[in-house]
Order: sequence, then C-alpha cells, then structure tokens
Amino acid sequence: MNLTWYQFVQRVWAVLEEKKIPYQYVEVNPYHKPESLMKLNPRGLVPTLEYQNKPLYESNVVCEFLEDAYPDSSPKLVPSDPYEKARMKIWMDFVTSRIIPSFHRFLQFQPEQSSQSIEKVQTEFLATLKQFAQEMLDSNTGEPFFLGKEPSLIDFVLAPWAIRLWVFDHFKGGLGIPEEGKGASDERVWARWRSWLAAVNDRRSMSETMSDREHYLPIYQRYANNTAQSELAKATREGKGVP
Repeated sequence: MNLTWYQFVQRVWAVLEEKKIPYQYVEVNPYHKPESLMKLNPRGLVPTLEYQNKPLYESNVVCEFLEDAYPDSSPKLVPSDPYEKARMKIWMDFVTSRIIPSFHRFLQFQPEQSSQSIEKVQTEFLATLKQFAQEMLDSNTGEPFFLGKEPSLIDFVLAPWAIRLWVFDHFKGGLGIPEEGKGASDERVWARWRSWLAAVNDRRSMSETMSDREHYLPIYQRYANNTAQSELAKATREGKGVP
C-alpha cells in the first residue's frame, strides 16, 4: 500500500529528503500489518524506522532522532538557541494535541451522529490554525517559516496536514478560511498563514513525497464518511486525541 497519503509517514519522509539522508523506503499495509513490522513496533504503527538493526517509532521522535543522528546533514532543522528550540517543541506539541485532532473532527464530522453543527466544528479547527499563524505573526516579520527564513522541524510536523486542506473544500462544503482581502480584523493573521503555506508547498521535500490528488480521493472519502479504520480515525470517533 502506498503510504504517501499518511501524514505521519510524510513527516519523516520529508525530513529524510530535506536532509538528504540515505534510506530505504518499505511499503506495508497498515490494515494488514506484516510480521516484519510487528517485530519492530509492537503497536504496528507507521512510520517505523530501523536504525542499526534497532527500531524507532513515533513520527516526531523519529524526526528529532534524525537531526541528532546525522549532525553533518543539512539543513539543520532544530535551532541551536535553547529558547527557540523549546518554543519550537511547544508548538510541535500544539500541532499534535490540538490541530490534528481538530482537523479530523472536522473531516469525520457526521451531522446525524453529533449534537454539534458542522459550523462549530469548522470554527474550532480554524481557531487552531489562527493560533499557529498568530504565533508566527507575533514572533517574526517578513520571514516565510515558523522560526524565520529557514524551515525547521515544526514546519514539517504540520505541513502534511496543511497541504491537504483541500479535502474540506472537496468533502465538507468548504474550509472556511477567508479569501485574500476579506479577512476583516483577521486579515493579517490569515495573510501570515498563506505565506507560510506557500513556503512549505514550495519545498521539494514536500512535493516529492506527495501523490496526485486523485490517489487520495478514495482514502479521504472514507474519512469524510467516518468509516476509516486507522487508529487515528477510531480515536477521533471515540472523542480522543492522536493515539
């Protein structure tokens, strides 16, 4: 099964490409997990990295490991300044604990199964994106990425979800971000979001770890119908966060 649709895989894959670290990519079917995967990762989750015959998993952990294990590989994706490194990690956690669960609540929303409205779920998701964009707006001026001129891990932690925001236009009647010039009091915040999104979209490491949109449609149709069977989809149905 081609896992280019799976955002957690793309996190690690993009970092490998960005830093030009040699690797072997092995496809597995996450719904029929092979014994080779289960031996490395008892939870059977992807991505799983085998390094010197030892396993590592959890996408953010693997991304940070790659930075430490290959110190001569460029670009550097973790700032040397202790404060900036800590701030980056705070917002990496925000992406995983707030943005991603909200993304999936919106995508998997079924009006007949909820007492909430889709507008409320949409508003909650957009609020998380605005918080992320506001942090960038407040902390740097005129630079495209979260920490400034060059990308860092935080950009690749969120990018796989950000570049798939089209799923809401396709399946949910619209994402809801105002068009350029129509953001009223939030115009500067959404302008900052658009400049960041354009910057991550332009990274070769992102474009080369994506497939054509047509490849994703049947996969995200299952999420939009709330019938997907991934661990994240099941956790979302149970009102939980990222497993």
